[in-house]
Amino acid sequence: VTDKFTESMYVLANEPSVALYRLQEHVRRSLPELAQHKSDMQSWEEQSQGAIYTVEYACSAIKNMTDSSVYFKSIDSLLKHAIAMKDQLNTAQG
Repeated sequence: VTDKFTESMYVLANEPSVALYRLQEHVRRSLPELAQHKSDMQSWEEQSQGAIYTVEYACSAIKNMTDSSVYFKSIDSLLKHAIAMKDQLNTAQG
């Protein structure tokens, strides 16, 4: 009985330290890889944010271009008017 009790006490006393040792060993092995993954994810996030900004800027530019179609139509009519006046001047001189 004494031997079994001593053995049980020995196992119970060493169980937490063995578990902590295994935990420390696991952390020591996996921490560098996890740190590298974190660094990669931060880099990808920065690249994604840059791409999102670029797409938003392009969408804004396209929206502004569609909003300016009124101005392009006005420019088109003014150019046609200028060409017609130039033709009139040419015929008057000719």
